[in-house]
Amino acid sequence: MAGEIYKKPIMFAIVSAVVILVGTAVTMFIPMMTAQMHPKLEDLKPYTAIQLAGRDIYQREGCNNCHTQTVRPLKTEVMRYGEYSKAGEFAYDYPFLWGSKRTGPDLARIGRKYPDQWHYRHFEDPQSFFAKSNMPSYGWLKDNLLDPIDIKRHMDALGFPYTDEDISLLNGKNELDALVAYMQIIGASVGRKGAVRSKVQLDAHEMENPLAGDPAAIEAGKGIYEENCAVCHGGNGGGDIGPSLVDNVFLYQEGDLEDEDYFEMIYNGTEEGNVEAGRTMKGGMPDFGEDLSKDEIWSVIAFIRSLQNK
Repeated sequence: MAGEIYKKPIMFAIVSAVVILVGTAVTMFIPMMTAQMHPKLEDLKPYTAIQLAGRDIYQREGCNNCHTQTVRPLKTEVMRYGEYSKAGEFAYDYPFLWGSKRTGPDLARIGRKYPDQWHYRHFEDPQSFFAKSNMPSYGWLKDNLLDPIDIKRHMDALGFPYTDEDISLLNGKNELDALVAYMQIIGASVGRKGAVRSKVQLDAHEMENPLAGDPAAIEAGKGIYEENCAVCHGGNGGGDIGPSLVDNVFLYQEGDLEDEDYFEMIYNGTEEGNVEAGRTMKGGMPDFGEDLSKDEIWSVIAFIRSLQNK
């Protein structure tokens, strides 16, 4: 009886198609509608009005053509960019902006890595931060004011919660403000915890700068400083985006720190809440441990000490 269907090719094709469709629905489509297939991280929140506007500008300008927003669970990627991406990070991304090409670096962990002022300056003149960067300038975005009514329509379409006050806060804001706001929220639900490499902590025998006062090291440190540090701390260490390095205030308290403290902060960067020599960091400085050798970091410190006349 069962073998009769094999003698009827049309009936066999119809029955096969029905069975395949039922199996596909049971194994794929129905599970896709369940809550566990759409996880949300505990700290994840819908985009605010200005963050959503910035995301729209990010898409409009094609930023995802050069930057990815996903860190694969590979050791090399986690060491370079930070914690690997989680499905629950993208619950409010319509569409997702993972990208597929890294002409520029991955941005999945860019949120809160730098202060706002860093992003404003970088968008206006990328080459002043990274001389070999081929990223165009986006300073002109500050000449374009946001349209609160248009952004409200986008929030309505996506079902994002907002109040009239949220929309009114967009008055007077420009597209560059929005893009910076979006940069600061990317990956913030995961943050940079567990991020890059192991944090360095110097042993007792390593705490003194072996290059202190060495003229050659000071000259080499000057070049490294100008390439990596001057854009935030100023050419003479007087401060700009970052704090001054030549006054008597360090990590928001009076009094200098030892060379080993300088080394650990340059190597590890500063993360909000971390403590160095009993002083609490506010974050905003990236780590340079992957980019600079120990001798190069000591050379930078020797140069900073020369600026301080120490």
